Amino acid sequence: MDLAILWAFLIAFAVIAYVILDGFDLGTGILFPLLGRTENRDTAMNTVAPIWDGNETWLILGGGGLFAVFPLAYAIIMPAIYAPIIAMLLALIFRGVAFEYRFKTVRGRWLWDVSFFLGSFVAALSQGIALGTLVQGIEVSGRAYAGGWFDWLTPFSLMTGGAVVIGYTLLGATWLVMKTDGELRDIARRYAFFAGVGTLLLMGAVSLWMPFLKEEFYLRWFAFPQILYVAPVPILTALAAFSLLQSLAAGKDVRPFLSALALFLLAFAGLGISFYPNIIPPDVTIWEAAAPDASMEFLLVGASVLIPMILIYTGYAYWVFRGKIRPGEGYH
Repeated sequence: MDLAILWAFLIAFAVIAYVILDGFDLGTGILFPLLGRTENRDTAMNTVAPIWDGNETWLILGGGGLFAVFPLAYAIIMPAIYAPIIAMLLALIFRGVAFEYRFKTVRGRWLWDVSFFLGSFVAALSQGIALGTLVQGIEVSGRAYAGGWFDWLTPFSLMTGGAVVIGYTLLGATWLVMKTDGELRDIARRYAFFAGVGTLLLMGAVSLWMPFLKEEFYLRWFAFPQILYVAPVPILTALAAFSLLQSLAAGKDVRPFLSALALFLLAFAGLGISFYPNIIPPDVTIWEAAAPDASMEFLLVGASVLIPMILIYTGYAYWVFRGKIRPGEGYH
């Protein structure tokens, strides 16, 4: 068994689990100022209040796994994205505090509404910028980061940051369509359509820009016969986009959310196709960045227990809090 490949898969799974689960959570916060009445914002927050902290478990697993299993990648990547990562963590702190404090005050509720929105927006933007920085390439010299403090601030990384913000807004809007009724569902459906169009446009822009960042990306997607092997990804993306827009127009509740998740899964698959076998394109491969086999074997024993436990309690939480949230009902 190739332990480096196995661990790369496990960390990729943790990352996409975080993006999917915390994505609609952050998207709900980004939509917060647009939801109208205070009662609508209360209901929207109650759709994610029982599960938001469990969603962030996957962020810890992904970051911790990268540090433990791919220490060289961690040592190179983190100095390149310290600024957006610090901004993300601070935003998540303020956002987490807002969950509890908002329901404990009346006079200062506006402050926690702002904190919830800004925390969600900054966290999503920071994640997109960090992703864009990794995609565009990190300057490496020997076995260390060789770039500057502001290398993360480029037009491409800002565009990917905006794409993630709009994409999370789509997830949040379709989540609210699925979990609420009445006025709030109608508001969410309207914003889901606009966010869906924006997400598709930005996905297309990023996808068209990426092949011109590095020759390896271009050859992976446009050279023959590789283009035949990767063609299912854009085809399935087009089908997911059609399903999203058609289900929103038809007034469906569940299918828009599932279609939005499919778009994110296909985008992540596209990144995997572009990156493999590198963990830091184009210089550092999965095997070069991996820890010794003995360390990976030891950590795999713990992961084989921990990951099923996380999956079980996450699934149980979603099962317990299934169904639509009515105004006045919820965790609080």
